[in-house]
Amino acid sequence: MAVGTKTLAPSELDTFEDQRLVEELRKAKEELFNLRFQSATGQLESHGRIRAVKRDIARLYTVIRERELGIRATPAPVEAATKAKKTKAKKADESAEAVKEEAE
Repeated sequence: MAVGTKTLAPSELDTFEDQRLVEELRKAKEELFNLRFQSATGQLESHGRIRAVKRDIARLYTVIRERELGIRATPAPVEAATKAKKTKAKKADESAEAVKEEAE
């Protein structure tokens, strides 16, 4: 995202589900509160971090609002992709069952 935030890139926000966006927004607001508190008590070391967190919050609000308006598409459910992927053990079990059924 902004200068101080390396955990979230703007392209990553498109892949997040709505609940994850709301959770990230909550975390960013909490961080901003803590930064403002540190600033008031004179303990803040990097003042640029406040600006970066404010931009993160603005980006999150923008993505949420664009999804509400239908401008930005919501990501596809992850469940469909995980169901299609089978492990080697499951494939071997299914093939063994198929052989067993044919023998009967």
